[in-house]
Amino acid sequence: MKFAVIVFPGSNCDIDLYEALHTVCHADVQYVSHKEKTLAGFDAVMIPGGFSYGDYLRCGAIARFANIMPAIIEFANAGKPVFGTCNGFQILTEAGLLPGALKQNNSLKFVCKTVALEVNNKTMFTAKYQDHEIINLPIAHADGSYYADEEVLNELEENNQIAFRYAKENPNGSLHNIAGITNERGNVLGMMPHPERAVEALLGNEDGLRLFKSILLGSQVTGEMR
Repeated sequence: MKFAVIVFPGSNCDIDLYEALHTVCHADVQYVSHKEKTLAGFDAVMIPGGFSYGDYLRCGAIARFANIMPAIIEFANAGKPVFGTCNGFQILTEAGLLPGALKQNNSLKFVCKTVALEVNNKTMFTAKYQDHEIINLPIAHADGSYYADEEVLNELEENNQIAFRYAKENPNGSLHNIAGITNERGNVLGMMPHPERAVEALLGNEDGLRLFKSILLGSQVTGEMR
């Protein structure tokens, strides 16, 4: 399985994603520039956190028009795994691959801390976790409050698309305590927390590691887990 880590101007978590996959999971991974127009030969796409294009206009709004985005949309529409963390989540919503939007934290402040999450293991990205398991992952964002209208929220609940919820506190005001969601097909995941920063005991936390192991072991069963 070959992973593509997309690099935009202003990405700053691309190395974290690369090392989580390459060094810890021993996966085949390659950086792919935002200037490229194809993802031929890749089996999964990872969109990192950071500040793509300086977060001008709106977080992820300019990245939405990068050369690589049509290929990512085609990749997702083909049912292949696409993962976005933090700014990657924002880009996925701007591109229409995930519903809703990420707005400013209710506090209007940048929040950087470790938070507790409740896991829904009925997705290809979370299959290695226990259902309703509480894990701890770091967050670092100013625009991480998930928002959608009631119709979308009801669909997310009914279709079991909420992969992660904030468990002990809601750090940004996200509706329904949403920390991460999938598309209806289940092959696209966006989340504000950073699992790639929690993959080694040496750094104090391995709770993010099973997300990457879930992708490696279950990429071909997106439709079977619903």
